[in-house]
Amino acid sequence: MRDLPQDLRTALIRLDLLAADAPVTAEPLTGGVSSDIWRVDLPDGPVCIKRALAKLKVDADWQVPVERNKYEISWLETVAAIAPNAAPRLLGQSDDDGLFVMEYYNPATHPLWKSELMAGRADPDFAASVGAALGQIHAATADDPAVADRFDSSNIFHAIRLEPYLEATARRHPAVADALRRLVTVTAGTRRTLVHGDVSPKNILVGAKGPVFLDAECACYGDPAFDLAFCLNHLLLKAVYRPDACATYLTCFSAMAGAYLPAVDWEDRDVLERRVAHLLPGLLLARVDGKSPVEYLEEPAQHACVRGFARTLLRTPVPMLATIRDRWGDAVTNLPGATA
Repeated sequence: MRDLPQDLRTALIRLDLLAADAPVTAEPLTGGVSSDIWRVDLPDGPVCIKRALAKLKVDADWQVPVERNKYEISWLETVAAIAPNAAPRLLGQSDDDGLFVMEYYNPATHPLWKSELMAGRADPDFAASVGAALGQIHAATADDPAVADRFDSSNIFHAIRLEPYLEATARRHPAVADALRRLVTVTAGTRRTLVHGDVSPKNILVGAKGPVFLDAECACYGDPAFDLAFCLNHLLLKAVYRPDACATYLTCFSAMAGAYLPAVDWEDRDVLERRVAHLLPGLLLARVDGKSPVEYLEEPAQHACVRGFARTLLRTPVPMLATIRDRWGDAVTNLPGATA
């Protein structure tokens, strides 16, 4: 534990969450690249403070607007009315300090889904609960002008998602650059539901009452296909990291998509599924050659597997997620450590 920086202590006092003379200890939390995040032990119990950074903690020069904090706060407030167990409770906010305070979850009772997946503990029932919760949030906000007005943040979504993932990858892969830019155009031009923007296992806690979604600073009113594709993409990538458990990850892939798609009542499900299927290869390629590559794929054979698969599907897209799942299973069988 460490002493809390004075500016954060002052903010807690202004928010009436801490008495001026009260002792407090704190611990910086790791795992994210876009914010300073602290666990703070107040007299009444631990809380979490989050403050957005202008430059993300990655090797590339990745600058993003710090006003994204207000959209994350709005996402927490909006989702609290839709699925109260799916997001942390907001305890206070300070626009002057560019931070907010939220409920803290003990890792002993709410482990990160990423940690579970990396260890090979891939539970299809939990994957289905993630898909169902995401579908519930999207359905409740679909074609809602008030929500759309509240989340007029497409510039932030472009800066923190479309540019560093798809556009940056297009610059490194001229042969499929046109396909990647088309994905940007379609995604940016589709505004149907509230989008979290970073539905990644590293931002999902495994709770007794279902998933808890964190880090909604990319939130915007946009294309729901992006949220589903972004998370399904991670299930595919885990299969490259742990090819011995590929079948289990792919079962989770099917469970999540299967629980999400029945919630789609704002547009034709086949149309949305096609957008998800088209996005997936672009996001796969982005996680090895974009500005934020996944840290756990280090072997050349792993990168070659992802690149070859993604470029093929970018050139010849498919409309169904089951097709991608089956082809991915075939591709991963060629990796060292894969089971027959």
